[in-house]
Amino acid sequence: MKISFTINGESKSVEIADEKTPLLWVVRDILDLKGTKFGCGKAACGACTLHVDGEAIRSCTYAVKFAEGKELTTIEGLGDEQNPHPVQQAWIEEVVPQCGYCQPGFMMATAALLDKIPNPTDEDIDKNIINVCRCATYYRMRKAIHRAAELNAEVEPSTETQTS
Repeated sequence: MKISFTINGESKSVEIADEKTPLLWVVRDILDLKGTKFGCGKAACGACTLHVDGEAIRSCTYAVKFAEGKELTTIEGLGDEQNPHPVQQAWIEEVVPQCGYCQPGFMMATAALLDKIPNPTDEDIDKNIINVCRCATYYRMRKAIHRAAELNAEVEPSTETQTS
């Protein structure tokens, strides 16, 4: 079966034997995008978080058939070294990662949160960022989420000025 979608701005079609294959394995094993991590396989930890049409989803339990015609974004498509996404920049500034394994999932969940709630409170963060970090860098992540909101706010006015 052929599944077509856009991932990180590129149109892709993959031939897949089982439409129930988790999107995570298509992203990692077929498309060779290794930033999205396998954690628990039960949609509990969030290491596999990526965006489907702007929504943060747990790709370890999301059947690839549901990606048909959708816009996907992985951590590789969020930003890059020369032009990091505000969330990535905040993670760097606040020195968030310890081991770093879970961090792509946290950053993807945070980017989706900031699209919905541009200036989240601590309560908003607690309700929406439910990924798990073995190293317990939650305090630094919270600081980074608030910093990312500040960076987003700095970027938005210049964008509006250019379009006016």
